Amino acid sequence: MNDFPLETTQIHVSDEVLDDLRQRLALTRWPQEAGNEDWYYGVRRDYLQELVEYWRTEYDWRKAEAAINAYEHYRVEVDGVPVHFLRKPGVGPNPIPLILTHGWPWTFWHWVKVVDPLADPASFGGDPADAFDVIVPSFPGFGFSTPLPDNPDMNYWKVADLWHELMTKTLGYSKYAAAGCDVGAMVTGQLGHKYADELYAIHIGSGQKLTLFNGDRGWDLSGGHPIPEGLPPAVHARIVELEKRFATHLAVHVLDPSTLSYGLSDSPAGMLAWILQRWRSWSDNGGDLETVFSKDDLLTHAMIFWVNNAIGTSIRTYSNNNRYPWTPSHDRHPTIEAPTGITFVAHENPPGVTTDRRVQHFLDSDRAPWYNHVNLNAHPTGGHFIPWEIPTEWTTDLRNTFRPYRP
Repeated sequence: MNDFPLETTQIHVSDEVLDDLRQRLALTRWPQEAGNEDWYYGVRRDYLQELVEYWRTEYDWRKAEAAINAYEHYRVEVDGVPVHFLRKPGVGPNPIPLILTHGWPWTFWHWVKVVDPLADPASFGGDPADAFDVIVPSFPGFGFSTPLPDNPDMNYWKVADLWHELMTKTLGYSKYAAAGCDVGAMVTGQLGHKYADELYAIHIGSGQKLTLFNGDRGWDLSGGHPIPEGLPPAVHARIVELEKRFATHLAVHVLDPSTLSYGLSDSPAGMLAWILQRWRSWSDNGGDLETVFSKDDLLTHAMIFWVNNAIGTSIRTYSNNNRYPWTPSHDRHPTIEAPTGITFVAHENPPGVTTDRRVQHFLDSDRAPWYNHVNLNAHPTGGHFIPWEIPTEWTTDLRNTFRPYRP
C-alpha cells in the first residue's frame, strides 16, 4: 500500500492541564512512613518524593512531546472506539505492516526503541528486506486512545477485533504481522487464533493461554493452591517472589478497579506510586530502577496516563478480561494457528528454571500446545518490558520469526 489513507495529527497537551498537574503535585499530602528502606512495604517515600519534586520543577513535557511528535500520529474511530496510533513507514523493497500492542502499565512509547530498527533495518546494520511498516496503537482506554464513555466492557479479546478492523478496513492491509507483550501478547495471540489466515505470523513475549483470566479466581495466579511442601529453598523463595510481584496488582485490578481509580485519578503522586512499583519490581534493574528507566523516561510514561485521565479505564481492562471470559472462535489445534515466535527473559524465569532450560520448560508445559510455535528464544537479561529493556534481542527475534513468511 503506497498511499496512507489518513491525515496526521500531532500530540499536544494544553498549558491548563500542565498547570493543574504542577498544582496537584505541590499540594501532595504525604503519608507517614518508617522502616521501609528496603521497599518491603511498597514504594519508598523518599524516592517518590524526590521524583515528584523533579516532576513539578524540572521535568519538561514539551521536550518529550517534541520527541513523540517526531513520528507520525493518527486518531481514528474504529467501531466507535477512539484509537490513537504512531506510525513509522517501512524503508525497504517490500515492507510488511506490523502492529505492536502494549500492556499495563505500558504506553505506546515503550516501543520507541524498536520502532526505527524495525521500520528501517538498513540504517541499523540490518537487511532492508526485513523492513516493516510499523503501527503502534495506544490500547483502548490507555494514553491517547481515550475516553471510553460507551465502552465499559473493553478487554483484550475485544481489542483484537478492533485491531483487525483497523488494519484491514481502516488502513486497507490485506495481510499483516502482529506482535505484543504483557496483555498485548494476549491481544496478539487472539489475532493469531481468530484471524490466522490474514496474518503472516505473530511474535510475543511469554506465551500464556488465552484463558489466563477466565474463572472464579482469575485474579490469583496460584489458582488458590498452596505452595507444595518439601521444595528446595531456592524454588520456594522464587515462588514467593513471583507471587508477591503480581498478587496485589492482579487482585486489585480484577476485583476493585473503580475503587482504586478514584485516588489515582485525583492524585498524580498516588498514580505515579502505583505504576512505579510495577516498573521497579517487573524490570530487570538489579535494585536500581534508573538503570532501566531514567527519571524523564518514568515521567513521560506517567504523563501519557495522567494527561488523558486514562488510569481508570486502563485498569478496568483487567476486570473485563475476567468478567467477559475468552471463548474460542474455532476448535482446531493448535488454538493459535498463526506461526508464533516467543521471546522469554530471565527476570521472569519460572521457579527452578534457568535460562538455558527456559525453552524446553515451555515445550514441556501445557501452554506450548496452544501455539504454532516456530521460533523460541530465551535471554539471560531483560524483564517484563522486553522491547524497552533488550531492544536489540527483541528486534532480532522478531525479524527471525517473520522472515520465512514474507511474501
